[in-house]
Amino acid sequence: MKATFRQSRLSGTVQAPPSKSMLHRLLICAGLSDGISVIDNTATSQDILATIDCLEKIGCFCERKDGRFIVSHDMPQEESRPVFNCRESGSTLRFFVPIALVKCHRALFTGAERLLERGIGIYEDVLKPRGVRFVKSRHGIEVEGELTAGTIDINGNVSSQYISGLMFGLSCLDEASVINVIPPVESRAYIDLTIETLKKAGIVIKEIKENSFYIEGGQEFRPINEAAEGDWSNAAFLYALKNFGNDISVTGLNENSVQSDRICLDYFKKLDEDTKSPLDISNCIDLGPVLFAYAAAKHGGHFTGTRRLLIKESDRANVMAEELEKFGVEVRVSENDVIVTANGLKKPEEELFGHNDHRIVMALSVLLTLTGGTINGAEAVTKSFPDFFEVLRRLSADVEIG
Repeated sequence: MKATFRQSRLSGTVQAPPSKSMLHRLLICAGLSDGISVIDNTATSQDILATIDCLEKIGCFCERKDGRFIVSHDMPQEESRPVFNCRESGSTLRFFVPIALVKCHRALFTGAERLLERGIGIYEDVLKPRGVRFVKSRHGIEVEGELTAGTIDINGNVSSQYISGLMFGLSCLDEASVINVIPPVESRAYIDLTIETLKKAGIVIKEIKENSFYIEGGQEFRPINEAAEGDWSNAAFLYALKNFGNDISVTGLNENSVQSDRICLDYFKKLDEDTKSPLDISNCIDLGPVLFAYAAAKHGGHFTGTRRLLIKESDRANVMAEELEKFGVEVRVSENDVIVTANGLKKPEEELFGHNDHRIVMALSVLLTLTGGTINGAEAVTKSFPDFFEVLRRLSADVEIG
């Protein structure tokens, strides 16, 4: 699918989409509880649908009605080796491995080629010594064994999704556990988001010392009745448009949210001020593409803590460098930093490519409202923000989809 833009002046009010990160967590907590849970302010991106598919594999039934998800436990678990299709969702894959080891003891995880290439090596490191078996094949990743309570040490400079997944799984056990996260700890806010969501379901996780988390055994998940917050991660694209001088208002966000990506407002301001100080994105890594795009349109920027961009849906730092070059912007990518040198944007003379990455497509779209141009592979937005282009049109963006 191609999205072709003409230079546009945007205006209007738009509500931020619901937080995908929070919806994943609310749905999983609902699925691990007994009874019926109701989750309000929802959306059905491909990632969320992947989590719903996997919930069904542990006996849950989830329906969407009047904008709400209703989660119950009406489905029997009949498969001896259920297949968890995670599509392209890294969150779904990493959250469900420990859960499957509790609920099924044997499972096959499938999904997009890029997702399986990224793998679950951190789980292999920490769970193989505890008797869990991992087998990779052309069919996917098979896990077999039982998640056991105890003390687990895990590096903090990996995806926080591993830590959150362990919290979900260990919270289901009858005996106590401790997760020691070894510094440096990146994306700490996402760990806090998991702890906060678990608390809504009656599960208490105590930080007994810095980055050491105690999970009491024998806790019970209770049904939840909660609404997902607005998503600061996807709202960042809307705020970038606003800060380009468009008359846009963004609603539905919690300014006191634990979502780390709310720092986008502060980082946009610093880029407006032509700051020479590096901006550390290690705790808000998903903002990388939109911050690089914003810097390209402003005064440039220097970003550190970029290492984990390599293992996202695409190699996001190098992909953005490749696409921004088509705007006449030079980007230098190193092992853990990115420098964007702004020389003024020009209209791309060739098509941009979305690299099957929703955040790349949205970041490039923000720039194309300024210059005009075409993105090929624009359908990637369905992963997290399915109505992204419809939202832009409602704000008077001149964009043709075809």
